[in-house]
Amino acid sequence: MEHIHLIGIGGSGLSAIARLLKEMGYAVSGSDRAETPLLAELRSAGITIGLGHSPQNVSDADLVVRSSAIPDDNVEVAAARAAGIPVLKRANFLSRLMAGKTGIAVAGTHGKTTTTAMLVWLLTALGQEPSFIVGGVLNNLGVNARAGKGKTFVIEADEYDRMFLGLKPVIEVVTNVEHDHPDCYPTPADFQAAFVEFVKLLPPDGVLVACVEDVGANALLAEAGRAGRKAVAYGISDQLSMNSDQWALAKNVKANERGGFSFEAIVNRQSSIVNLQVPGSHNVLNALASLVVVSLLGLSLEAAAQALGQFTGTGRRFEVRGEANGIVVIDDYAHHPTEIRATLAAARSRYPDRHIWAVWQPHTFSRTQTLFDQFTHAFADADQVIVTEIYAAREPIQDYSAAQVVQAMPHLSAQFIPDLPAVSDYLVSHLRPGDVLLVLSAGDADLVSTQVLAAMQTSEVRHA
Repeated sequence: MEHIHLIGIGGSGLSAIARLLKEMGYAVSGSDRAETPLLAELRSAGITIGLGHSPQNVSDADLVVRSSAIPDDNVEVAAARAAGIPVLKRANFLSRLMAGKTGIAVAGTHGKTTTTAMLVWLLTALGQEPSFIVGGVLNNLGVNARAGKGKTFVIEADEYDRMFLGLKPVIEVVTNVEHDHPDCYPTPADFQAAFVEFVKLLPPDGVLVACVEDVGANALLAEAGRAGRKAVAYGISDQLSMNSDQWALAKNVKANERGGFSFEAIVNRQSSIVNLQVPGSHNVLNALASLVVVSLLGLSLEAAAQALGQFTGTGRRFEVRGEANGIVVIDDYAHHPTEIRATLAAARSRYPDRHIWAVWQPHTFSRTQTLFDQFTHAFADADQVIVTEIYAAREPIQDYSAAQVVQAMPHLSAQFIPDLPAVSDYLVSHLRPGDVLLVLSAGDADLVSTQVLAAMQTSEVRHA
């Protein structure tokens, strides 16, 4: 039995790979610098995990896979290479996992986790037993990865560190292309060019599914055409060509009583009604993309539309953590200005008459500085805004503060509170019944959600 060791196993990407490898029968171990919420689940699945990095962790491994955040001088990477053990980045390893399957890769600056999860849920509900890797835990299934018995392998195609260029998909979905990860892609042109390379990965019989509403994704449709690949455009506008079968349209979009949106999906000239319970008009497009793929696979559009109504989302994507003292606490992974605007718009749509608090933890210095102007104008749908200090993630600490972003915000009720415990204390003393708290973070600010909810629940019990 081959032993594969994963460095950085606590992140969403490698934790999913670890679970899938274990189900495929490999001996799996891993290490990470600190405890993460995903590690307990991996241990319960029988995976050995070490906290901290040590050369001994790789001594028995046949292959080592490292996350993008692990540098070349990591002690485990060095020990493995010294022992002649192959060391691969995630990007170079994933195509190996997908071998022999119909690969479906979902990419895009925003919405790829939810779209991937929707598609996985549809294929599961339709009895296809897909293999999959998703960047968040599916609420419907309780996992972020699975080694299925079916023919399809669905993967969230992460553009960071050009990971998605190591894949070999037959179907590609691109939700949108908007500049991000300036530490990898200094300019918008660099970012767009990576997606052009992604489209070129398609085989001659491959299909690109791209959102016509987004300028960057729409441009890829022409790229696919020049490469002689089939392309399917989807959207909600009249830009779609009704003289071709290569389009999908969402019509009559309106808010429903479930807190989501309902719409008529027209795919390959077939029509079905979809009633989503996940909030936000942006999820109409995500759902439509998943229906296009279902149609390409020759599965029932009507059955898929019904299954979409049962989809309940993924962890940290508008995840309602709970309600206490009449206060709703929600976690979301939004860390780009467009994502923040979409998430706050979803909250405003679901809770139109309630007071909305937004807590934003900026993620990486490079993103915060590059998209500075966009961030300052992203919070119009929030009544109160609290900004914490920047979460450095993979970057070194810099002499730059999120306080500068707050100072430039036109929002009348925005304030800077750098430390997470101080944010929690402030919220506990200022939140009132009927308020909605939305924590926006790709870092560790979900700690605020946990602390505030626990304090509110304790107060609720005490008053009872």
